[in-house]
Amino acid sequence: MERSKRKRRFDETLLAVILILVVIGLAVLYSTSAYNGRVKFHDSLYYLKKQGFATILGLLGMVIIARIDYHKWLPLAVPGYLMAIALSVAVMLFGDEYNGSKRWLSLGPVSFQPSEFAKVAVILFLAWLVSRNVRQMHKFRTLVLMMLPVLPVAGLVGASNLSTAIIILGIAVVIIFVASPKYSQFIWMGSVGIAFMAVFLAMESYRLERIAIWQHPEKYEKGYQTLQGLYAIGSGGLFGRGLGNSVQKLGFLPEAQNDMIFSIICEELGLVGAGIIIVLFLILIWRLFVIATKTPDLLGALIASGALAHMMIQVILNIAVVTNSIPNTGITLPFISYGGTSVMFLLLEMGLVLSVSSLVE
Repeated sequence: MERSKRKRRFDETLLAVILILVVIGLAVLYSTSAYNGRVKFHDSLYYLKKQGFATILGLLGMVIIARIDYHKWLPLAVPGYLMAIALSVAVMLFGDEYNGSKRWLSLGPVSFQPSEFAKVAVILFLAWLVSRNVRQMHKFRTLVLMMLPVLPVAGLVGASNLSTAIIILGIAVVIIFVASPKYSQFIWMGSVGIAFMAVFLAMESYRLERIAIWQHPEKYEKGYQTLQGLYAIGSGGLFGRGLGNSVQKLGFLPEAQNDMIFSIICEELGLVGAGIIIVLFLILIWRLFVIATKTPDLLGALIASGALAHMMIQVILNIAVVTNSIPNTGITLPFISYGGTSVMFLLLEMGLVLSVSSLVE
């Protein structure tokens, strides 16, 4: 009886921050997307309703998964990994293309991004694989063997979504790093990763073009979105124009509700509002770190570490893109950017971490 009660004591701070970010995300999304929804679909609530539905499903899934012992998901680790590969192949063959990117699969009226499922599948699969081979993790050969299964998923996803491939590789490196007693080996892994990225960038000319646009956005037509995002950030000042009062979202900043939503946050809520959201993400990442370090078993630590890597990399990439610190990657801001698949699988992933947190003393 005591063990059962202990299992249900989730990390309350983590849960509270998740719920706050979800509420803020819906509010900001409505403010950002109402104009586009009214112009394109004659419904200012169009994006909010779709995001709200996915969020409700995600929250229900999070609650259910949080109450299930995470060890019970291990039999699904390999099937989940294989499904991630199969879905990635299906995207290449039958995927739907929007705004020049083929990232979606349609099942009747429902469309989703398999790459979001792939992130969660890789976390669970690698946590299972590494925990089974933990005694061999001091060998460089073992590290390479642990990374090999990730490359097909990263390669297939990266064919149409390089930023998500980078996140998947980052998740894999962090999980393996946590379980490895020797850190010097990661210098070699880093070198291989840089070489892999260089080849991957050179394979498609548009990827090299993005670097040129990043350096001089004012010289390229495709740099328009970046410039408008910077204008939005600059015009927000310290306290912003007020929620709902953005100018850039009125047709100047294309698809403002997607990966550039942080620039609208800066415009409407100012540096103070943007800073509060960044602090919330920092608290979220900190709680994931605490759970990873205090979890009594390796499997739980690896799952929490994978979620930590996912959240940290995605937040950093999104904000860095919006501020033009790195080339445009098209990655969303967790819990806030428009994307039903993204928010739903993020919440399911958080449910898995909350399950892990229930064993932390």
